Amino acid sequence: MLDILYCDEDIVVCVKPPRVLSTDEPGGLPELLRSQLGTEDFRTVHRLDRVVSGLMVVARNAKAASDISRQIREDAFQKEYLAVIHGEPGQESGRLEDLLLRDKARKMTLVTKEMAKGVQPAALRYRVISSQNGMSRVRIQLETGRTHQIRVQFASRNLPLVGERKYAVLDDPCEIALWSYRLGFTHPATGEKMEFTKQPPESYPWTVV
Repeated sequence: MLDILYCDEDIVVCVKPPRVLSTDEPGGLPELLRSQLGTEDFRTVHRLDRVVSGLMVVARNAKAASDISRQIREDAFQKEYLAVIHGEPGQESGRLEDLLLRDKARKMTLVTKEMAKGVQPAALRYRVISSQNGMSRVRIQLETGRTHQIRVQFASRNLPLVGERKYAVLDDPCEIALWSYRLGFTHPATGEKMEFTKQPPESYPWTVV
């Protein structure tokens, strides 16, 4: 059963489990919501990587989907993440800025040094919450929303996420430690300011750092 934090006729806010697709495909989050709630119209308006888990909002009609999509385009939709990384950044808080190129053939995002066709700027801000056992828990705010952005920006600095298997060759005994922690947006029908937070599960590595 999906963990549902909020549900009305326009939106559902729920926790996407790891290894579940965000999009409307067999076994994807909209299909799971249909099975659990017994109604048909669920529309993905933002995504998490398949291996990533945490909070998502799903629209329940075309009008709601359009309005939330507009908020995302206008940077009025707020997302924050928690992650556990190997190592410690050099400072308590900071900003990571890179040029990223998407390699569609390999389904990977690469850091590059020069602007060229297909290259996009990417930036995020982070704050270290705690560091111990050779790992750090960080809170992350995205300034841009590039594919695999958090994962590749930290990995390129030799600070890979615990559980990372695409951008690191580590053998961590867990799913990737990247969690959609906070969502903030305006309700598409009422105009009410909505904010939801959800802590990651009480399991490794969240319990040791």
